[in-house]
Amino acid sequence: MAHSKSAKKRIRQNEKHRLENSSRKGAMKTQIKRFDRAIEIGDVETAEKELPKCMGLLDLAAKMGAIHKNQADRKKAKLSKALAKAKAAK
Repeated sequence: MAHSKSAKKRIRQNEKHRLENSSRKGAMKTQIKRFDRAIEIGDVETAEKELPKCMGLLDLAAKMGAIHKNQADRKKAKLSKALAKAKAAK
């Protein structure tokens, strides 16, 4: 357990940041699942509406440090590619 005042404050800050990051990641994953579900059932219109929401949440998570920027970029590329493939299949 921490003894100094600054170490105790750091523990409080870390817990707060952990909860914020967890919340951001959860929202991001939920949005991606909505997009994936739309792609699965072949609903391209819904997928097109969900994609910008996914991109925004990924960018925010990367900006706030919840995930690495490269991970956000990889996921965005993967989602864009899935949408393009679904459009081509129609």
